[in-house]
Amino acid sequence: MLKTRPGYKFAVSVAALAAFFAFSAINTASAAERKSIRWATAQVGSYGYKVAAQMVGVLEQALGAEYAVTVNPYPSPTVGMKALMNGEAEITYTADVGITQFINNEGAFKDYKPTKPTIVHTWYAYPMESFMMVIASKAGQYKSLRDFSGKPVFFTPAGFMNWLNFTRIFKALGYQFNHVQIGVATQADALQAGSIIGAVAYTTAGISLPSYWRETELRIDLKVINPSPDEVKKLKAANLSPLEIDPKKVFSKDVGVKTILGVPLLFGYNVRADMPEDVVYKMLNTFYNKREELVKGDPGFAPLARDFTGLQAMGINANPTLPVHPGMAKFLKEKKAWNDKWIISK
Repeated sequence: MLKTRPGYKFAVSVAALAAFFAFSAINTASAAERKSIRWATAQVGSYGYKVAAQMVGVLEQALGAEYAVTVNPYPSPTVGMKALMNGEAEITYTADVGITQFINNEGAFKDYKPTKPTIVHTWYAYPMESFMMVIASKAGQYKSLRDFSGKPVFFTPAGFMNWLNFTRIFKALGYQFNHVQIGVATQADALQAGSIIGAVAYTTAGISLPSYWRETELRIDLKVINPSPDEVKKLKAANLSPLEIDPKKVFSKDVGVKTILGVPLLFGYNVRADMPEDVVYKMLNTFYNKREELVKGDPGFAPLARDFTGLQAMGINANPTLPVHPGMAKFLKEKKAWNDKWIISK
């Protein structure tokens, strides 16, 4: 039997250890060289956070080893938008109503001064619909949205796009917006205790509920309070026409109405004007080619799969004075969906 000298064994061990650390250093250096794309989403429990991992996985695979994409949750899309324009994120979750506030320098964006290039149209992913709900045992007390004017309501977390949607709904109706901020996990308890009399729910594409609302409906019985016919007329006049939603496709229990009337808004994932054109172009092409796979992951992507470019046009037309990223412009021109009235960012 061959015997190995102790000195030789030590030399081999040292060599192996040196090789291991050298390999680790190469991997670490390689990882450090990857460009970071921080994807700002809404807080844990929101729909935006739920689908982020699915989209991030698809995007990172498409961009290859050059980029590392991470999910960064923020208290609200409003905070995420500011993080983007302050250089703390590269992609942010937002909606048409949030962009409108930024353009008009109002609400949370009043006197806001970005430190980086500003947000531009990039990619619109799905519509959402906002509506009011109450605990079923007290539903008889409420006939329309007027009954919530000035009363304590959880309009989704402050700064959420559905929260902003209801601020414009109440403004259009001339009602007093009295928001009570609570943790989403305590929503069922707050409704039971009466510390809030209503809570705003929302669906994606008339189908998907956010995780925290799914938990609420499992804990307590709920009823939908739709706007009255007169309120619907006022909302239509303000370009906030409610959409009809089949409650059986959304809730596991009866919610008291045959049709839910939800006021829509359009959600997207937008970047700053300084994001490289090829990254945005590749991102849009990837999601376009994977649109059916996105639907399999979540049915909220169904409208995107049905009319990908049409949804992009809706997002741009909601705020036509905001420039379009060159990567998005290139994609839409190739798909024969570009409008020469739109502005391309520089």
